[in-house]
Amino acid sequence: MSRIDFIIWTAVVLFIAFCLGWFANWLVHRFTRVAQSDVNELERMSQELHEAEETRDQAIVYLQQREAELTNQLSQTEAELAAAMEGLRDARHQAEELRSQLR
Repeated sequence: MSRIDFIIWTAVVLFIAFCLGWFANWLVHRFTRVAQSDVNELERMSQELHEAEETRDQAIVYLQQREAELTNQLSQTEAELAAAMEGLRDARHQAEELRSQLR
């Protein structure tokens, strides 16, 4: 094999290798390409997720406010109960004093 034949065969082999590499690259990009419908669906899903997170945050804020209101109402009710119990205790004590005076 002469020097020219060696160069030609080397060039042919390199060209075939280049073509195979280009074809493999094209196949990889062809099968891994993301369709526009997939991108649109991902955008829709991300928007729905964002809206769900906002709704969750609003629900958390509402529940915290409601909890604070109920805690305040419970404290007021307990204070009123304590005052009523104290008044009842005083009334019973006065009733006992009046009974003892009548005897």
